[in-house]
Amino acid sequence: MYKIVLNGITNKYEYDELIKVFLRPEEYSLLCDSDGENLSITLQTEDDNFAQVLEFNETEKNILKQAIYQKLCDLTEKKPEWGIHTGVRPVKLIGELFNKLGTMDAVIDKLKNFYLFDDEKIALICNTYHIQQKVLKSPVPNEVGLYVGIPFCPTRCLYCSFTSNQSDSVQIQTYMEALHKEIRHTGKKMAEIGMSPESIYIGGGTPTTLSAEQLDRLLDELHKAYDFSKVREFTVEAGRPDTITMEKLKVLKKHGVERISINPQTMKEKTLQLIGRSHNSKDILSAFHMAREVEIPIINTDIIAGLPEETTADFEHTIDTLIGLGAENITVHTLAVKRASRLIDVDSEFHYKQALIVKDMLALSKDRLYQNDYNPYYLYRQKHMAGSLENVGYAKTGCEGIYNIRIMEEHQTIVALGAGGISKVYYPLENRLERVPNVSNFEIYISRLNEMLQRKDDNLFRR
Repeated sequence: MYKIVLNGITNKYEYDELIKVFLRPEEYSLLCDSDGENLSITLQTEDDNFAQVLEFNETEKNILKQAIYQKLCDLTEKKPEWGIHTGVRPVKLIGELFNKLGTMDAVIDKLKNFYLFDDEKIALICNTYHIQQKVLKSPVPNEVGLYVGIPFCPTRCLYCSFTSNQSDSVQIQTYMEALHKEIRHTGKKMAEIGMSPESIYIGGGTPTTLSAEQLDRLLDELHKAYDFSKVREFTVEAGRPDTITMEKLKVLKKHGVERISINPQTMKEKTLQLIGRSHNSKDILSAFHMAREVEIPIINTDIIAGLPEETTADFEHTIDTLIGLGAENITVHTLAVKRASRLIDVDSEFHYKQALIVKDMLALSKDRLYQNDYNPYYLYRQKHMAGSLENVGYAKTGCEGIYNIRIMEEHQTIVALGAGGISKVYYPLENRLERVPNVSNFEIYISRLNEMLQRKDDNLFRR
């Protein structure tokens, strides 16, 4: 048990995130100036007699993080590969450093000797950054990313923390009518100020939970409401293979959708049952074959490293299967045990236990994907990830996802529609984002739709 004391610090949140990379919550207590009396009172527990007190007096954020990192490396014999960085977007950090320092050599030196990144992680994010620069032009003023949320799924997965619901057809149709109204309203407002979508991303949930008729109506509403002349990418998540039919795929193709997601997560039957998926591996193969028959140009896939009871051999089988199917885009997620997931109720420390096997899985996936001409094009990190590692999107050249890169880069306005959608207004002169959220509950979204529209008028479309 460690008692860690930060003198001269009033907000300990970011330091706590770093400490959690080394220690489980029950292995330490963290105190700072804002804890008042607790800072000077020895914890009155029997275990505290055996606690080691670690006291830090640095007050500059990164210098203090370096001191904590080095001390905990010595004590635990762990050396986390992302160094002192606890943020979601390490690739974005490269762009910021390059703008300040002027050369990539200086950036790499800063990452290695100041942020204490592992050489392998530096190479990964530098490669990712270079690919992003090739794929993207600078954001054009008044071109935005358009997100449309369909918060329904056939079942709720064990690890899921997203806004998703299992609802009847009447509830879904009522939601869709409200969403159509928001589509028409925002389309009119965007046209009035000369705003148009660069990319359109229909996500969820699982949008293909909708019927073919509902999808057809939704896509028709989008085409009527928005200027498609500058759209570079049109994506629909069809993540659950058991929701994909030939009829739905033909609807997507008819409306110009050029990219869909088919997300197996794993090809192991037992794991699919364990995590609450309602499809099997044959459904995944069938969905791929149907999408190829309809000639959807690009298929995105998601897989997860560190799922319960999976071995490295199981993971290898999954990734080799997707490569064999010719998926143009494969995102390798590290399992994260979120507070809103059912998995945390099963085992709140599951992600700690998976750290070593996940590290091996990510190394295997990187080697296998590089060998088959996939390159990393976006990367992000989350809280409570096994091994405090990362999620990486790999793609064949020319198949990188523009919307995914823009979301990570945070240099473009995102207009988000539907329950759980969070619009983000980008102010380039200040290099900042302002969030304009919709409520997450779909029933509340329906009842308060006019309020959601007014929020956008006041904060997104004001000129």
